[in-house]
Amino acid sequence: MAHLGLRRFPPPLMVLLFLATAAGKEEYGGGSGGLRFRREGGTFKVLQVADMHFGDGRSTPCEDVLPAQQRGCSDLNTTAFLYRVLRAEDPDLVVFTGDNIYGADSSDAAKSMDAAIAPAIAMKLPWAAVLGNHDQEGTLSRESVMRHLVGMKNSLSGLNPEGIKIDGYGNYNLEVGGVEGTLLANKSVLNLYFLDSGDYSTVWWIPGYGWIKASQQAWFRQTSSDLQKRYTTEEPTQKEPAPGLVYFHIPVPEFGSFTASSFTGVKQEGISSPSINSGFFTTMLESGDVKAAFIGHDHINDFCGKLSGIQLCYDGGFGYHAYGKAGWSWRARVVSVQLEKAESGEWRGVKSIKTWKRLDDQHLTTIDSEVLWNRGSNEPQPI
Repeated sequence: MAHLGLRRFPPPLMVLLFLATAAGKEEYGGGSGGLRFRREGGTFKVLQVADMHFGDGRSTPCEDVLPAQQRGCSDLNTTAFLYRVLRAEDPDLVVFTGDNIYGADSSDAAKSMDAAIAPAIAMKLPWAAVLGNHDQEGTLSRESVMRHLVGMKNSLSGLNPEGIKIDGYGNYNLEVGGVEGTLLANKSVLNLYFLDSGDYSTVWWIPGYGWIKASQQAWFRQTSSDLQKRYTTEEPTQKEPAPGLVYFHIPVPEFGSFTASSFTGVKQEGISSPSINSGFFTTMLESGDVKAAFIGHDHINDFCGKLSGIQLCYDGGFGYHAYGKAGWSWRARVVSVQLEKAESGEWRGVKSIKTWKRLDDQHLTTIDSEVLWNRGSNEPQPI
């Protein structure tokens, strides 16, 4: 969102910033098996970026900024913010959770996606993406948009699982291995699920937004079950499933279950969920491994609330060419997963999951730090 300390980067400075960040890390090798926890600190950090609404770059103006910020404000402010937060957080994975571009204001959807994701690629970071409800409204179909994202440099995005019929585009999972050289180096100690929550209803008598369909939920159940079985039965066997995190764009209706006293963050607009409940929250709950779900879509909501043991978290809007609230800073959500350390000093399974947000203000302020999950202290409660 817009903020009081808006920074404008003139073209020469943007070029220097690009060159400086591009030299920062070695090339990422890619592939679904390339993610693992860091030896130093035993952590894995995910940066979530929601609703960039990228258009045509410099010619695409900002929305909902203060009058003093309007002049010269464009998509390049979104790009500058992404560079800032990537450099500050140094994530192990960047996740773009839909409406990455605003198709209706993009003259070339492929070029807009390239420009929107460019900072992550320049910094040689692995990244993954799902679709929102605006990505396909330009020069490419929904399938073509996802295919383009899958084919981009350093992308870990997947089009769909092979060999099954499934709704949507961008349903896939990623596995995060334990620290190299440890007992759990070859096991996925953290599972990441990505789903296409659709755009708009395709059933004429059901109005509103799309939803996660039965075929997607069947794939999710089977994938979760397979991962849990491998983790608990293959050597070295583990007593409890590895935790799972889920990323999609449109909120499930259960995001509307909270009052102001039962979440961390703010709710400044309604929950724009589908008009029907397809049951995906129940599916996540029944899986037994999901600890948190992360979405975008409603730009001026940024809260996390826990329902039956699962944290439901908004990111808050990231892109300057999207509706917002003048004076309310654009933001990104960070999730940091911490491994447990044995008495021997070796890193083991996941101990805790924490989160915070970064604001695009003068100091890149950190707000709303909280623990989402601790092993052994987060038993689900009845609905």
